[in-house]
This record gives sequence, C-alpha cells and structure tokens, in this order.
Amino acid sequence: MEVKIGVQNAPREIVIESTQSADEVESAVAKALEGTSKLFSLTDEHGRRVIVPAERLAYVEIGEQAARKVGFGTL
Repeated sequence: MEVKIGVQNAPREIVIESTQSADEVESAVAKALEGTSKLFSLTDEHGRRVIVPAERLAYVEIGEQAARKVGFGTL
C-alpha cells in the first residue's frame, strides 16, 4: 500500500510502499499524534524503516492497495 508522509519544513513528501495494513498505519499515526509515541515509523516492503519525529508530521495519506500490472496491455 502506498503511504505519503508530509513533513513540516521539508520541500518534498516521503512516499513508501508499505506491507502494513491501512489500520496499522492509522494506529501508528494516532499514537504519534496523541503523544503516546514520540516517533512515527513505518517499514517499507523491502524492510527499510522510515522514522519521522511526531512533532514534525504535517500529513499522512494512506493509499489503496494497488495490484501490480504486468505486461504492455492497456485497460
């Protein structure tokens, strides 16, 4: 699932493909924003971890689970 993370005072957003579900990502965002966790972290599909200080989160956009297209056909 594609997750876009906006960081305050950063010109570009962070875009990762995560294996976590939408509910898991939403739970991590909620914990970061309510102060339970000082860091917001996600793991991408290659096992790399992205960590953002919770106080610097501008927005988190959770995308739909997209199926990978194979071939050259157009639909």
